[in-house]
Amino acid sequence: MDADEFRRLWNEIEPVGRAESGGYLRYSWTEPDLDLRTWFHTQSKRRGLRYEEDRNGNLYAWWDPEKEQVVDPDAPHPHGAVLTGSHFDSVPHGGAYDGPLGIVSGFLAVDQLRADGAIPKRAIGVAAFTEEEGGRFGVPCLGSRLMAGVIDPDRARMLTDPDGVTLAEAMSSAGAEPDLLGPDPERLERLAAFIELHIEQGRTLDGSESPVAVASAIWPHGRWRVTFTGEADHAGTTRLPDRRDPMLTFAFAVLAARKEARLAGGVATIGRVEVEPNATNAIASQVTAWLDARAPDDAVLGEILTGFESKVSERAGRDGTSVAIEAESETPIVEFDASLRDRIAAILGGAPVLPTAAGHDAGVLSAHVPTAMLFVRNPTGVSHAPGEAASDADCAGGVDALAAVLRDLAC
Repeated sequence: MDADEFRRLWNEIEPVGRAESGGYLRYSWTEPDLDLRTWFHTQSKRRGLRYEEDRNGNLYAWWDPEKEQVVDPDAPHPHGAVLTGSHFDSVPHGGAYDGPLGIVSGFLAVDQLRADGAIPKRAIGVAAFTEEEGGRFGVPCLGSRLMAGVIDPDRARMLTDPDGVTLAEAMSSAGAEPDLLGPDPERLERLAAFIELHIEQGRTLDGSESPVAVASAIWPHGRWRVTFTGEADHAGTTRLPDRRDPMLTFAFAVLAARKEARLAGGVATIGRVEVEPNATNAIASQVTAWLDARAPDDAVLGEILTGFESKVSERAGRDGTSVAIEAESETPIVEFDASLRDRIAAILGGAPVLPTAAGHDAGVLSAHVPTAMLFVRNPTGVSHAPGEAASDADCAGGVDALAAVLRDLAC
């Protein structure tokens, strides 16, 4: 793959949803997302691929076999299709590559296989999953979770964005049908494998001879809504001993999350907070924060959460406040299919094998379909921020790697 060829296609989507910060505001079912969905449909038509949108708003472009399928006895689900792809949506002011790189690379890998004269023995698809980041409606990997039946569709329809718009309302405004949301086991059963290409989220490959790595596993992780309740009052006239200030408990919680993660050997972050009444001269009545915690295994994650809840509850008692912790999403450790992982690493000439602490649609689908992930080198190591980066040459190398994997699995 020529780096200039990658750049030409990448330039078509690079400006969409870019904010003045240099990052991206590509929330699901908003105008930038709808523009990218239209672009996806256009790319499908341009290549003569069969376009589909499933009941959950996920998109597909299929290159169907041009002759009868030949069974590979060594392949899992030998009669199934091979799917690749990722997502378009971003976190607030996120980077350019997280998600869209996997979709652009999927189309370019199909182009490369065709240019090489490959004839698929099974269908090859490029997918765009919806609301992977949870940046608008709060639940990550929502499209793949709905597809896999791991989230109740009634709950999903009632999820709201910060403006109070429900997922059902957002989909309806975009011409989609939220009443159809729900599990799609028949589609999953038709898949032999899912391969997700993604920008590296870290700097392990920086300085490596290989621009591409293979994922070994996804750390267990989750998001918890933490609500601190106190009593609103005047910031100037209320004596310090008389205050029930939830902001104090919240401040302690931020430090407690960091400490518990450090002691246990994981990571924990509070990066989002809402305050009521949010006035400079008022003591808050309530603070709502979101805890993101991740760890190498489920036991360590449990240790972080147990320590956090214990310390924060004890502090709330001293502050005269109350605290409630509610899980919004929890994902156990995901070990990617070992035989598929090793097969891909061998195809790529012994590419490095790395774990990741980030969640992905591949992790959700892994319970139903053999899945694997490829990571493209990120020299800055920055993720979910404008500093996220990859060279065109490395991205072209990622396309080469993806094409080689698709050729081995489907041609």
